[in-house]
Amino acid sequence: MSPTAPPRLDRQKLRAMLEPVVERAGAELEDLTEQRAGSRRLIRVVVDRDGGVSMDDVADVTRAVSEALDGYEPMGETAYVLEVTSPGIDRPLTEPRHWRRAQNRLVKVVLKAGGEVVGRVTASDDDGVTLLLGTASDAQGEQRTLAYGEIARARMQVEFNRAAESADDSALDDDDSDDVARCSDDEPDDES
Repeated sequence: MSPTAPPRLDRQKLRAMLEPVVERAGAELEDLTEQRAGSRRLIRVVVDRDGGVSMDDVADVTRAVSEALDGYEPMGETAYVLEVTSPGIDRPLTEPRHWRRAQNRLVKVVLKAGGEVVGRVTASDDDGVTLLLGTASDAQGEQRTLAYGEIARARMQVEFNRAAESADDSALDDDDSDDVARCSDDEPDDES
């Protein structure tokens, strides 16, 4: 007879418990999901921070979250798999901090009034974003400022021949790859 599936966790309580843990580890909790995977739980934690997250950052967050989950009473004795990852390039830009982190990146914006705009993020604040229109990084192009209320949805675009990166964009950048760390509370990872 197979073991019964674990009961679902209260996602809001779990998020409230993990947000300060992730912040102490130097990142922000972007998303959290919990789902059943047979007799286990799969807990996926998406983290980000200004400047992006490196593999070392993901490992630090993974250790901190794993320790917190091990001591979290509603987890009970149920085995779980923890996955900590960065948002990646395909995440929607929905918060001012997402736009700030997309500085100098090419984005595609669908407008609530209809139509779409493609441009490079040149500035953003709590009210809106300024884009250099077009796909080139020509500083002489037309700029357009959009209030967040005008935007139906937006995503960064993949650039294979991206212009020279600034020092802030060099090294590991979470928008170009999804750094993922997985751990299980009851057996080693055998993915060799």
